[in-house]
Amino acid sequence: MKQHNEKSAAVLGLGKMGATLAKLLLAQGYGVTVWNRSTDKSVPLAEAGAKVAATPVEAVNAGNVIVMCVHDYAAANAILAPTEAADWKGKVLVQLTSGSPAEAERLEAWAEALGAGYLDGAIQAAPQQMGREDTPLYISGKKSAWEPALPVLKTFAGAPEWLGEGAGLASSVDLATLSGIYGTLMGFFHGARIMEHAGFPVDKYAGLLTGILSTFGEFIKYEGQLVHENRFAKTESPLSISVDASARILEQAKDAGINSAFPDYLAGMFRRAADMGLADEELSAMIKVLRA
Repeated sequence: MKQHNEKSAAVLGLGKMGATLAKLLLAQGYGVTVWNRSTDKSVPLAEAGAKVAATPVEAVNAGNVIVMCVHDYAAANAILAPTEAADWKGKVLVQLTSGSPAEAERLEAWAEALGAGYLDGAIQAAPQQMGREDTPLYISGKKSAWEPALPVLKTFAGAPEWLGEGAGLASSVDLATLSGIYGTLMGFFHGARIMEHAGFPVDKYAGLLTGILSTFGEFIKYEGQLVHENRFAKTESPLSISVDASARILEQAKDAGINSAFPDYLAGMFRRAADMGLADEELSAMIKVLRA
């Protein structure tokens, strides 16, 4: 991938995140060309100094690094299809649209066939959190694309993290962290129902849980290290404790007449672990159930 000295970039998609990325680039002195399906979103950026492209092809031709952030890959692919007529050679497409690893790999192949580099990214922050030193931005793709695009990426996050050359790695990280977040949130909301049934203020419960979660991170790191090393001998938390605890959560839901979908799944997974003979191993042995 050839190096580009000119600070020029194009942004395709001007939702809240895309518009924020364009503003950050303008603030750093980039020549920015923007395109959006509805032109009204381009007006504030034009007033701030951005050029407004009439078509995606025009936007691609104007920038060295092409940043895309739209609703999903279906929208992204529809926008990119006509740009096969653009001059992609030596440019880098930075795809910040959320999608699957397979979608990222297919788009990488498309970009490389046109002579462009490709990077897939996962932004795990709100628009107002962009451009900070601690903004979490995960990037995957070939190093030959990473290096010329890095100055642009540093505009979005002080320390963007390159995960490796597999195009789907950023999406995998995004889905994995979201799994942890959504699992936690579902547990929180079920806990809120327990508290409502008990007559305990949910806001106070949220405060209690937040305090626990702030210290629970070290335990997650420990269990993650054990999974990474395939070590399952009892050390910190025997799996049997969670088998019993999840059964109690399910029993309470049934006794209280509250929705039991979450504890039914939870208790069922731990029961399966016990049936597999894992009760006397470390909690990290739950990965064996999911591997099976």
